[in-house]
Amino acid sequence: MKNTLFTLAVFACLAVSAQSTWKSDGAHSKVGFAITHLMISEVEGHFGEFDITATASDAFENAEFMVDIKTTSIDTDNERRDNHLRSADFFEVETYPSITFKTTGYEKTGDKTFTLTGDLTMHGVTKPVTLEGKVNGIITDQRSNKLKAGLKLTGTVNRLEFGVGGDTPTLGDDVELTINLEMAQQ
Repeated sequence: MKNTLFTLAVFACLAVSAQSTWKSDGAHSKVGFAITHLMISEVEGHFGEFDITATASDAFENAEFMVDIKTTSIDTDNERRDNHLRSADFFEVETYPSITFKTTGYEKTGDKTFTLTGDLTMHGVTKPVTLEGKVNGIITDQRSNKLKAGLKLTGTVNRLEFGVGGDTPTLGDDVELTINLEMAQQ
């Protein structure tokens, strides 16, 4: 009897901690940013092409993220500015076509909140960053009958630490990141 209970307990623990792969839904997700301009206003933009994969439980706990953002897809609603941001003055997209992030740590901070630490590589420089996360909800999609999770990740990155934009006096050093995700369990 003891062996049966022990075996059931082990299987229950394994079932609870089972991890699965989740993929971002590009039509319902956005990788956005904001930076101060002339120290008086905030300019927003986003990257239109990205691939975000996570490994997480059904409750989206102990998540590990792999992020790949295409720098050529930067969009600030101003073509001239976007072309300048793609140039060697900023992202140098021909040399550095991607911004990547890989989780190195996960800490649950509340019922639906967590902190991610990870390595961000941008403009050929890799630095540790911390992102705050929130699980907005998890549902079973009626069409696919698979789990979908809504998430929001936020954080701040100092662009100078990554060699982006040089010492441009008209721009703030800190870039606010806001990543809204809808992820589907695979």
